[in-house]
Amino acid sequence: MGESTVTTLEGQEQATDQPVADEANDRAGEGFLRRLRTPRRPRIWFEILLIAVSYWTYSLIRNAVPEQKTQALKNADWIWKVEHQLGLAFEESVNHAVNSVTWLIVGMNYYYATLHFVVTLGVLVWLFRSHPGRYAATRMVLFATTGVALVGYYLYPLAPPRLMNGNDFIDTVVVHQTWGSMASGDLKNMSNQYAAMPSMHIGWSLWCGLTIFALASVPWVRVLGLLYPTVTLVVIVATANHFWLDAAGGMICLAFGFTVARVWYGSLPYALPQLVPARGPSGTLLPSKA
Repeated sequence: MGESTVTTLEGQEQATDQPVADEANDRAGEGFLRRLRTPRRPRIWFEILLIAVSYWTYSLIRNAVPEQKTQALKNADWIWKVEHQLGLAFEESVNHAVNSVTWLIVGMNYYYATLHFVVTLGVLVWLFRSHPGRYAATRMVLFATTGVALVGYYLYPLAPPRLMNGNDFIDTVVVHQTWGSMASGDLKNMSNQYAAMPSMHIGWSLWCGLTIFALASVPWVRVLGLLYPTVTLVVIVATANHFWLDAAGGMICLAFGFTVARVWYGSLPYALPQLVPARGPSGTLLPSKA
């Protein structure tokens, strides 16, 4: 009797140990995910390295996509036809009108070549310094947007309007002998010329514009944030580097980026605390500034 009782008690003991262990493991797993999702103060050396490596990888993959000229030109003809059917094929008219104003189109060429780097990096630096609690989530939006764009370049090669056959689009960089596109003039062999869909000029500029509008405290700066992607749309069309439908593709990629960040952090980046939550001696989070 004594032995059976002990055995029973041991069996009960063993039966209760396993759920406790599983529950502890579950809590440990949840705690690990919670730590990954908790905003941390970004480290400048890591961010510089990450951004540099990420952009290098993006450029490498984008330019490694086969330049499917024949298919890219067919796709461009199809998009041009669709825009005509919609009554929104205005790119050629804008291209010719702006090209007739030399100082304006030259300025747009340089705008196209530089600002998507300068402004995007500037917004990242601003977030790093003034909104460290929102930095990682907002950066994730940018990275996810760019990552899904690479899929678009691979699956849907597209010639820009200036390279279409049988149309009168003007390659403004070639005509005005300016530096304004990695796919024109002497630089054309350094970049994939048939990766126009989606437009990351729009994807990145809209990311910048929304971030500035959501987080800036000065009203006129917020207005500039909204103007930036609007002007960028005019520039990519006027320089014949993109159809407006390429811009729509960039917006869809950005929506995907926001979705990824929303799922991972459980909130839109702009709704996260401005500052990184402080931690107490035991590692618990302390109240932070919203």
